[in-house]
Amino acid sequence: MKKIAFLIILVGLIFIGIGIYEYIQTNHNQNKALAEAKSLLEESSLKEQNEKETEATFPDDFDPATGETVGLLHIPKLDADLAIVEGTDPDELAMGVGHYKGTGYPLQNDQIVLSGHRETVFRRMGELELGDILTVQLPYGDFSYEIVDTFIVSADDRTVIAPTAPDEVLTLTTCYPFNFIGNAPDRYIITAHPVSKNNE
Repeated sequence: MKKIAFLIILVGLIFIGIGIYEYIQTNHNQNKALAEAKSLLEESSLKEQNEKETEATFPDDFDPATGETVGLLHIPKLDADLAIVEGTDPDELAMGVGHYKGTGYPLQNDQIVLSGHRETVFRRMGELELGDILTVQLPYGDFSYEIVDTFIVSADDRTVIAPTAPDEVLTLTTCYPFNFIGNAPDRYIITAHPVSKNNE
């Protein structure tokens, strides 16, 4: 019995150790991506130039590779700056908010889909309400969106990712329920529409 008890304790300690390691590694990856995003935005001269233009346009040379840090998602209500990384595979989501490849970016007049883990970058997503502002900050400009809807769908529902052209729509997705242990059965969706410069 003592041997069995010892093995149970040992296995428990191993799982705790793995969990701590993964937590530390995730924090490291997110902090690194956040620093890269802030540096990218600071170094960009296109951002300041874009603010002076009467009509901004999507840059032809903006084509991020999978795993590349592209900018920030700023959420004023949560006082949060989250790195946006191209792609939504586990490696990318471990770094920050993932941009669903194949969906649009600001000024492309289509759906923009950003996903994140409910345990990390989107752990406070449930605090957001209709009317709250989300700002996507990229090397070619800052783009604000107002939350207009929130809803829940099953995990296998892919209808939330669909072209919206010519209308630009920002869609945020994360697993739901927020406090669920294991693979969550649903997805929490936030829909936001562009805020005109005159209304900011």
